[in-house]
Amino acid sequence: MSIHPSAVIAAGAIVPASCSIGPFCTIGPEVVLGDDCNLISHVVIDGRTKIGARNTFYPFSSIGVAPQDLKYHGEPTLTTIGDDNTIRECVTISRGTEKGGGHTTLGRNCLLMAYAHIGHDCHVGHQVILANSATLAGHVIIEDFATVGAFCPVHQFCNVGRYAYIGGGTIVTQDVLPFSLTSAHRENKAFRLLLAAKLNTTQALEAITQLEGEDAAELATFISKSTRGVIK
Repeated sequence: MSIHPSAVIAAGAIVPASCSIGPFCTIGPEVVLGDDCNLISHVVIDGRTKIGARNTFYPFSSIGVAPQDLKYHGEPTLTTIGDDNTIRECVTISRGTEKGGGHTTLGRNCLLMAYAHIGHDCHVGHQVILANSATLAGHVIIEDFATVGAFCPVHQFCNVGRYAYIGGGTIVTQDVLPFSLTSAHRENKAFRLLLAAKLNTTQALEAITQLEGEDAAELATFISKSTRGVIK
């Protein structure tokens, strides 16, 4: 096992022999690391946190730390991270809150660029990219293959659909449609019905449900489940 002598690993933490723990890393007593994880240096992993295999954590990332929520009072909530993620410098991932479901999750094969933040009770899917300083407030859902651009804050309880691409600097206060580009013209017929036709959202949804194809069906389902309304 490669553990730098300045690293602090609490009794009770599970760290496989295949892991590399660099200088000045701190691992809490309820942390479980998967095989072949690499903590480069100055990484903090705390709380009831379970991490999959082959994850790389860059300096000053803080994982499973207490949520930035005044209602949190030390409850034993969870953080779960899948396999093969790259978590760059100064990324923060907060554990869940008791009233928010108690669990923050990150899928597999994700890239979290420097200073990205995943707030409490968020659920981030697979192969997601959070660019530099993308910020997810609590209770956000990011579906698979989505990209959140640099300096994008995402409001609490918003959902971002599959394959959505949010351009840098966009303030997200409502749900983001799957397959959409937030700052580009949409070419798909379903998007034209929603965005360009003289229809309100309810009328557009009725028209979209008549279209053939799995993508149109997924778009219609996403709109119908939205509780905050969708960005148009």
